[in-house]
Parts: sequence; structure tokens; C-alpha cells
Amino acid sequence: MQYQKLGNTGLEVSRICLGCMSYGDPDWRPWTLGEAEARTHFHAAFDAGINFFDTADMYSNGVSEEVTGKLLRDMAARDDYVLASKVFFPMAGGPNRGGLSRKHILAACDDSLRRLGVDYIDLYQIHRWDPSTPIEETLEALDSLVRAGKVRYLGASSMAAWQFSSALHAAGENGWHRFVAMQNHYNLIYREEEREMIPLCIDEGVGVIPWSPLARGFLCGTRTREDKGPTRRAASDSMADDMYFGEPDFVVLDALLELSAERGDAPAALALAWILSVPGVVSPIIGSTKVEHLEEACAATALKLSAADIERLEAPYAPHPIHGHEQPAPRDMA
Repeated sequence: MQYQKLGNTGLEVSRICLGCMSYGDPDWRPWTLGEAEARTHFHAAFDAGINFFDTADMYSNGVSEEVTGKLLRDMAARDDYVLASKVFFPMAGGPNRGGLSRKHILAACDDSLRRLGVDYIDLYQIHRWDPSTPIEETLEALDSLVRAGKVRYLGASSMAAWQFSSALHAAGENGWHRFVAMQNHYNLIYREEEREMIPLCIDEGVGVIPWSPLARGFLCGTRTREDKGPTRRAASDSMADDMYFGEPDFVVLDALLELSAERGDAPAALALAWILSVPGVVSPIIGSTKVEHLEEACAATALKLSAADIERLEAPYAPHPIHGHEQPAPRDMA
């Protein structure tokens, strides 16, 4: 396994991050694995050299944090892994149970620490932008968590580049701890982040840790124009239906499959090798429900693509509408 600094920090993370949304309560999603099944995946991750694990409070309504924290505590010393979680989505009904107000952030962090069974979170991320809360309130609350020792670093996820730029500027102006990571939607068939967000992150020294680097399994090569694929997730993932499966996506997939056949490397491994070659990308987040998929992802870190390979994979791309976060309409910004 290779390791890299997370943006302009001293924190070293593995070039593959294990996304833990797949582990928690099997009743939450049909493809979610319980603790016993998840244990095998965590063992495989540590055996492969992965030290970076990402979850969120809303995954399995908190059970993902419980499973993730327990398995990490069972398998490694606290200094030997980097634990990330997220805050934004409501965990229950009622006012102040979601969003990025100071009240919710401080309460949510304490709840996450309790579920994870740890004293601090290495990377605490805002899961989405909250248009109803002043960004200064959010940033000051996050800064107080770092100063209290409950959080080591701050990250953000899935927003417009102008919003992220505004947050970075506000933190700098007020002397608050800045975001050091951006967890955004980015893969071979969704590359809109290359227009503004990734250049902004490179310029600001922010590490990019994309979610859905395999397009929710689309880039594994098991989907066709007639069949969504053989897995439980493929059959029940409405979000994937909304974001992928357009004809332009299959054109990119065709190019990936052709290169895969020529090289003898798995399509998923090539798709990961491509994203790992993109400037700014530190550690794509892999969700795994089969151990062999995780092992394949780790093997991709050793693959090298030529400039001609990269050109072949990128050439068929067609622009997409924004997917992965809500874009405010101009009238909502007045």
C-alpha cells in the first residue's frame, strides 16, 4: 500500500480509503452487511495496509459508526488508523436535529464519539452545505471541536466550488481551522468536478477523497444496457439509477472494457488507477461488500496507466448535469 499526505497537512493516509456505509444494520439497506460479515472486510483492509476509514452518523442511522468503531478498536491501536465521520443529515425528527447549526454540530459530534467508542475523530466532515445556517456559525463550531481535542482535522463534502471557496476564505479571515479535505462525487463517468472544485482544492492545498470512484459499481463492468448487474445493491440502488446508466456513460464504459481486455486488468482496477492518477486526488473511498472487490481495489494502486491509456479512457466523456449535491437556483441566492 502507498500512503500520501492529506492535502497540506502532516497526516498520512492510505491511497485507498475503506468506506463504511456498507457496514451496519442490514435492515437499513438490502446490501448492508452486519458486524460479523463486516469483520472480514476490516481484516482484509488492515492486511492490505489500509489505514483510512470513512463513515457518517446517518449511515444505518448510527449503527455504521458503532460497527466501524468496534471493529477498529478490536483490530488496531488508535494511533494506527485514521477515522473519518460526517455530520449534517438529521438522525431524528424535530427542529435542530439536522443541518450545521452550532447546536446540532456539537451534539452530533458527541453522539458520534459515543457510538464510535473513541476520544477523538481524525477527520470530521460536513456532509453537505447548509444554506439555512451562516457559514461563520458552522465554521466557529467546528473550530471549537478541534480546540477541544474532539476532532483533529476538518473536511467537507459535495458542494459547489464557490461555496467551498467561501468557507475557506471565512475560516482564514477569522483564524479558524480550515477544511483540509474535500469528499466529492468524482469518477470516470462523472467528471464535472474537474471544472472548478478540483483546481480549487489543488490551489488551496486541500486533499481530494472522492466518493463513488467506481460509480456505485457501474465501472466494475457487470452492468449492461439491458441489465443493472448481479448484486443486491445494483438491483435496489435508486440513486445509481438517477446518476448513471445514460448512453454517454455506457460509451465510457465501452472504452474501459476495451482497455481492460487488451491489458488483462479488471475494469474496476483500471478505473481506480485512472482516478489515482488525477492531480489532487489522495484517497478514493471504496465501498466493499465482497472481500475480493476490496483486494482488487488495493491492487489498483500498483497499476500504471500510460498517457495514451488515459486519453482513451477520457476521450468519450460527455458533460453531465450536477449530481451529488443540490445546486441552489439563482432566485434562492438573492
